[in-house]
Amino acid sequence: MVEQRGASKHNWGQKSRKWAVLSLAGLIWVQPVLGTTPLWGNSSTIYAASSQAVKLSEDIITSGAKLQKYQYTVTRSGKQVKVLADVVQIDLTNPYVKLDTMTGKNGQVTTRQSVSGMVKETGAVAGVNGDVFNTSGQGVAMGASVSQGTLVTSPNQLQGMYAFYLDQNRVPAIDSFTFEGNVTAADGSSFPLTGINKEAYQTEPDKGYSHVNAMYIYTSAWASTDRPKDSSTTPTEVLVQNGIIQQISPGAAIPGPVPADGYILRAHGTAANYITTHLQVGQPITSNYALRTVAGGKLVNPADLQMLISGHTLLVDQGKASSFTRSTSGVSGSSAVARTAIGYSKDGKFAYLITAEKNDNSSGLTLAELQGFMTSIGVWKGLDLDGGGSTTLVSRPLGETDATLTFTTTNGGTVQRQVANGVGVYTTAPQGTLKGLTVSGTQTLLIGQEATYSLKGYDTYYNPIDTSTISPTWKSSNGNVVWTGSTFKAVQPGTAQLTAVSGQASASTKVTVLGADSLSSLSLGAQSGPLQAGAQVTITPKAKLKTGSTVDVPASALKWEFKGMKASVGGGVLTVNSINPGVKVAYAIARYDGFSSVIAFSAAGSQSWEDFEKLAYSIEFTGSPAQVTGQAQVVSSGDNHGKVLQLSYDMTAGTGSRFAYAQFNGTSGRAIPDGASAMSIDVMGDSSLNWLRAEIDNNGKTTYVDIAKQVDWTGWKNINIDLSPYGLASGAKLKRIYLVNLEDGQDERAMIGSVSLDNIQFTVPSGGDDLYPDAKMTMTVGQKSYFLNGQKKAFDAAPVIKDGTTYVPIRYVVDSFGGSADWIASSKRITVVRGSVLIDLFVGSKEFVLNGGRQTAEVTPLIVNGRTLVPLRLVSERLGIFVNWEQKTKSITLQS
Repeated sequence: MVEQRGASKHNWGQKSRKWAVLSLAGLIWVQPVLGTTPLWGNSSTIYAASSQAVKLSEDIITSGAKLQKYQYTVTRSGKQVKVLADVVQIDLTNPYVKLDTMTGKNGQVTTRQSVSGMVKETGAVAGVNGDVFNTSGQGVAMGASVSQGTLVTSPNQLQGMYAFYLDQNRVPAIDSFTFEGNVTAADGSSFPLTGINKEAYQTEPDKGYSHVNAMYIYTSAWASTDRPKDSSTTPTEVLVQNGIIQQISPGAAIPGPVPADGYILRAHGTAANYITTHLQVGQPITSNYALRTVAGGKLVNPADLQMLISGHTLLVDQGKASSFTRSTSGVSGSSAVARTAIGYSKDGKFAYLITAEKNDNSSGLTLAELQGFMTSIGVWKGLDLDGGGSTTLVSRPLGETDATLTFTTTNGGTVQRQVANGVGVYTTAPQGTLKGLTVSGTQTLLIGQEATYSLKGYDTYYNPIDTSTISPTWKSSNGNVVWTGSTFKAVQPGTAQLTAVSGQASASTKVTVLGADSLSSLSLGAQSGPLQAGAQVTITPKAKLKTGSTVDVPASALKWEFKGMKASVGGGVLTVNSINPGVKVAYAIARYDGFSSVIAFSAAGSQSWEDFEKLAYSIEFTGSPAQVTGQAQVVSSGDNHGKVLQLSYDMTAGTGSRFAYAQFNGTSGRAIPDGASAMSIDVMGDSSLNWLRAEIDNNGKTTYVDIAKQVDWTGWKNINIDLSPYGLASGAKLKRIYLVNLEDGQDERAMIGSVSLDNIQFTVPSGGDDLYPDAKMTMTVGQKSYFLNGQKKAFDAAPVIKDGTTYVPIRYVVDSFGGSADWIASSKRITVVRGSVLIDLFVGSKEFVLNGGRQTAEVTPLIVNGRTLVPLRLVSERLGIFVNWEQKTKSITLQS
């Protein structure tokens, strides 16, 4: 693939680079030289012997670039933690691969873009996010950046920040830089330049204002018409085109963007006075600038660099963890978060783009842990790039034409932060001949699912080639997956190898057909529906795997069972055809390879719990730690929501994780309707990225329910939460709804804000209490008789106690309290339903399925004298039945 670039070069830039070679000796120094002594001390973590990096895989991206995935083990608080890290290794001796800096959109600063967007725009085959930047600012990198020999941004006047660069001979180095430059007027006078293409910031160590009494140069690489925004200074600007002053604007900015054939000088104070005294429209002017290394004082001409990207602190020096060169508190240095870094090998032959994942599969790294990982893979010198929510890696799989996200970001799923710049990997190799084939497609299938697989080819340089002329023959290794003539269809659980053959070339992939044992939950998209003939409910079956991923379940993979009604499923819709006489609640039970989920149909689908229009109890604010302040109050929304509960917070004070609570009804909470299987709530978000949760008193046990892992939206949003996996007992209470700002990655989230809540509803089959008959049941261990509402009845098996657990013939219990139980001998399964709850238990197995979610108990059902007995409390409490045990008489009383 030939490299495609989005940024253009400018005539003025060519002139300045020529000058930089000839006459840099007289430049004016504008920033104090920093010493080489570390500013912020040694990294604090001492690595245990168990810390190690194990390479899990290595895949070629292009000739000269490989993607390596590692599992890195660290010791935290005496426990081993395994973290996933991804490394792009670039062979700098390979003439067909190169690195360059990617900047925003169209190569311009102030135009943030995702890493994927920059990679696609510039034609890169891989890329990571780059320099740190102020997320609430204009989106300008804090450090210097060079692309194709052009200085895009100068370094901020900050202490201890470093940059990675390649010279034109592809030799890597890492140094700390300052900026030097000046403008020379027609009268021979000159004035120093403070920087190029910079937003306003506070300088170090003097904590001054960056643009006070300073002159900056802004090129067409600066997209915004604010040069800069919120600078606390009044500008005087000068427009220069083709080396001639075209316009001078005293005390005001020149309207519009910077032209492609020129630049704008932006001055204030003494710099503005210089313009007034020495510059005139129509006169020539020259602008000259360069970089200087802090440690050695070496002058560096940007034109002599292939690329340069800046970062935060130095991490590795001479193959060892270095002292941090600046404070790491602003980048959550001691917290385990997602990280991005860059470095090179001792011999200078390899460059490394390094990322540490923080997602459901990996917990991220502290900066000290990142140092350990970098040294373990051979980094000789390396520095920290931007991390947390900015950490992103995209890479092009072998045979593919586009780069894709390599791992799930901290932001969730495929969401990528818009960043200031990044580092791209490019190939300049010519078209080669066919070297190999790859098969791409899903690696897991559900029973009944059909899938197609695509065949891709790559050439001698590992770049994609056109395979439209190849007509492969496909086959499967066994009957788990069968070839239909156009697709592969999964038939039964197991693993099969799918192979494509074309001439002498072939490629294979392993496909696993998932059985019930692979599922952790099965959801149908709806938990309840109206119990009336003709009613329809949309079905969107999804399975969550034990691996954590979620897959769509094809309709053909489900077997349906209907209790209390006749119904049909087709086209993603379940239709109630008729209702059995006298039925208050009916069930649609879907099973995937025996794994079940249920939809309960009743006369009432939902129950309004609180709309805050006429509040009859108190709601109070509490914060943790005590320094967290705020309010929880009912206010007018100003829109069609009427009155709402507004939870405002200020978490700027305090330490550690911080919490802002809206506490319902004092400390006691407010009762949730019995049998509630789902909760619906309207939330007005503030895009704070904080965690929104609910705390429920579940009969003395605290249950935490996630409402939103991240409040990443603004405005109203309706959220539905499935409560069935939480096993809420009768009498459960909602105690509080609250926001959490975790200590890890705290700099990523807002400390001040407010959210509003409205229209809290619960899904309650048949109106809740009307569903259940009033019943009282008493039984005694060892006796085959029991009393139901005072009447004596007979069991076919007596309750028993084994290892401290009471077992009962459950069918009699649920029949007495408005439910039913079925025994499936072939799978030794007991299915119990009551209200909106369905439980599948299996003899000899501690795992059970509750409303589509796999759970684990301490005990298992038993078979005693040919009769199946189940643990009483395991089932009854999840069905909303109170249990009371009398030790002296060994009697059990159940009551609804």
